[in-house]
Amino acid sequence: MGRGKRYDEEPKLNIKKVISVILAIAVIVMFAISLNHLLNTEAPETTSDLSYFTILENNKWGVMNSKGEVVVQPAYGEMIVIPDSTKPIFFCTYDVNFENGSYKTRVVNEKEENLFTNYETATPIDNYDEMGNIFYEEEIFRVQKDGKYGLANQEGEEILKCEYDSIESLKNIENAILVTKNGQYGLASGTGDLIIEPNYREIKPLGKRYSDGYIVVNQENQYGIIDSNKRTVLETKYEDIKNVHGNNLYVVKENGSWKIIDRNGEEKSTVSFDEISEINGESLVIQRDGKWGTIGLDGTVKINVEYDELKWAFGENYIAKREERYGIVNEQNEVVLPFEYISLNYRSDANFIQAEKTETETIVLDNTFQEKIVGILSEVNTEKGYIRARVGDEYKYYNFRFEEKTPQEVLTDHTLFLSIKDGMYGFVDKEGKVVVDYQYDDATEQNDYGYAAVKKDGKWGSINQEGKVVLEPSVELENNLIIDFIGQYHLAEDLNMYYYCK
Repeated sequence: MGRGKRYDEEPKLNIKKVISVILAIAVIVMFAISLNHLLNTEAPETTSDLSYFTILENNKWGVMNSKGEVVVQPAYGEMIVIPDSTKPIFFCTYDVNFENGSYKTRVVNEKEENLFTNYETATPIDNYDEMGNIFYEEEIFRVQKDGKYGLANQEGEEILKCEYDSIESLKNIENAILVTKNGQYGLASGTGDLIIEPNYREIKPLGKRYSDGYIVVNQENQYGIIDSNKRTVLETKYEDIKNVHGNNLYVVKENGSWKIIDRNGEEKSTVSFDEISEINGESLVIQRDGKWGTIGLDGTVKINVEYDELKWAFGENYIAKREERYGIVNEQNEVVLPFEYISLNYRSDANFIQAEKTETETIVLDNTFQEKIVGILSEVNTEKGYIRARVGDEYKYYNFRFEEKTPQEVLTDHTLFLSIKDGMYGFVDKEGKVVVDYQYDDATEQNDYGYAAVKKDGKWGSINQEGKVVLEPSVELENNLIIDFIGQYHLAEDLNMYYYCK
């Protein structure tokens, strides 16, 4: 998804701030002048398989495609937002007046033609994840007509009528859009379907996904739950509801006490706790006197309430923290992975445990707690089903059964493959024939766009899919966590923002 903020140190607005200004002043100052003369009514039509990226050059923002070609000249003082990198729809901000908070916006395609003229404004919908990383809704945009807001799709079609006072994302949840009317909140989906009518004082996510449902709070400060299919799960009558659920069980406050109830409002457990974080089947992850453990609905202790942290991983296994170290315990109260790791995480998308004993080494364990890979984990590709890790001085590839594979077996659409000989890096083709001689101190594998980064004498450059030099090693990237090039542009230091520099 598109990401963005300013890179230079001048006191200028970034696009996130710009969007916030729209929402803050919408009820006070409406645009009196249409931007139709700046915009075009037609949305882009393209069959291209190109991708698009924001670039920063000489403190100005532009756009390039995955061939390294500049398609929007770097001329904007604010970062250009590209919500969907596969579509040439670019949101540009200009003529910013910092005294009164005004500015202009335009949406352009890869030919710098203006788009979406039938709206007064069209702006991306920003959001952020649990780590605070900014992203934008890909399929839909906020649009304005006659001072009211609605939603449009990538073709510019109005999919939610422009009749709302404001529109913004429900934070941490993709495709969940808060709408307000007459000071009350409702919720729309990413397809423009109104899920919850704007009749509530507050709407909060019940879980971490759109499909988990939503906690609603009415004007009388009563709580209820509505699911993503518009059905009432719990009546709006409770004093509070925690965003914890599982096995059709919910945690509600009624008559001053917390209870665990089912969809029918029937109380299913009378156990006491200071806090609860998860419901897994009939197991509750609870806190008492500052320590965590698990108990059954009948109050039977399963994992002793003695850990500083506790989080379900898989099956009956939980990641626990004790004395500043992490391990894994099961519901038989057995330690199945010792408490000797500074961090521990279960990757459900690939069914393995990722652990660190030090900050410079990763250990990958299977679901039987056997060590399979020891090195620096650099990529987990769930689409193609492989793990890439730096083991010693080499990059190695494994499938999700932890069988080692050659780069040629895994990277089937690549033309060049990284190779090392006598401590120097070069590239070979699919048959193993040397295409780029072993002359570099370091290098990266070819990326999805055909470019590879190469390092010589402490500086980085790039080569293309034929092994030809595109940029001689001339850029110092010591502060970059990820080295990546598209043409002559390199990925910026700030991975949260995801843009390329020259």
